Amino acid sequence: MNVHATTHDELRAEMGDKFDTTAMATETTLLQPRFYTTDFDEMDRIDVSPVREEWDTLIAQMKSDPNKGHFKKNADWDKIDWEGMEPGLKREFIDFLVSSCTAEFSGCVLYKEMKRRGKNPDICELFSYMSRDEARHAGFINDALREAGVAVNLGFLTKAKKYTYFRPKFIYYATYLSEKIGYARYITIYRHLEANPDKRFHPIFKWFREWCNDEFSHGEAFALLMRTDPKLTESFVNKLWIRFFLTAVFATMYVRDHARPEFHKALGVDIDWYDQEVFRKTSEISKQVFPMELDLDHPAWLPTLKRIESAFRKMEEAEKAGGLGGRLSKLAATAQAGLGFARLYLIPVKKSTPPASVRLEPAY
Repeated sequence: MNVHATTHDELRAEMGDKFDTTAMATETTLLQPRFYTTDFDEMDRIDVSPVREEWDTLIAQMKSDPNKGHFKKNADWDKIDWEGMEPGLKREFIDFLVSSCTAEFSGCVLYKEMKRRGKNPDICELFSYMSRDEARHAGFINDALREAGVAVNLGFLTKAKKYTYFRPKFIYYATYLSEKIGYARYITIYRHLEANPDKRFHPIFKWFREWCNDEFSHGEAFALLMRTDPKLTESFVNKLWIRFFLTAVFATMYVRDHARPEFHKALGVDIDWYDQEVFRKTSEISKQVFPMELDLDHPAWLPTLKRIESAFRKMEEAEKAGGLGGRLSKLAATAQAGLGFARLYLIPVKKSTPPASVRLEPAY
């Protein structure tokens, strides 16, 4: 994989002054979706025998490709007046679409590479189906961006985006949570707009129900992969890592969502309510494989998230200010965010016992 990082200045010179979504997608920060690489040989050695019955059922479902014809525009795709959209909403909605497209395409690239490098037939088959799904998702979002004249250059992205190396177990934890929280996010928005259709300001939301079921089944695959090796969820050190990833994924979502106030206002949802709802769904689902859940009702939970979000805003302001004062302010804000994350991490967790049978079906 090419890990060359093209600068924003280079991208802007290449693409001109229009809304530079490729530069947005290429950016690598704590809050932006990343591209990952891993130890593919280790993944190729996975033995799914301990979960064979549930594995075969899931693979058969994926092979049947229930959403084969779903990601296509039809009569339900309303025409959008992008030029007439309120500027703040347009900016935040494009940011949402670019971030979602990048995350989906990141999965496509990783899963396709796993399939290309592998020799294990079980693993290769799984990742061929998952890369297929993620490619559809990314392409569908990019079609929506194309209508606005700001499509992401996905081919260029594979060359320009930095790749982050994660050990396979970290891929399992992070990607499992990414897929399950993706399901929870999409279905929560879908159900809200089902009850409040006047708030559906773009047709892409009509596609979220079947879409999020793909996310759910991908999460099921990683749950099964983790069940192939009990140490992944039962050892003391790995429990600490699971707790870390739960905290990091939830905190990142909270900060990201609060950076899009106009987007959530247009949807008619309170961001704190929405995030807590998504966290609760994700926590309930993840008990299928994780031996703990975060205490979302702890008195320190929400206030600490707010402090972290405030710290990230201060970091952005300091970055814009520049100079020595800006650098010092950024260091202070970074320390504030770090202390906030440590406080979240140290909130006592609720222990749980995963069921004997790991498989779930979407129920929301």
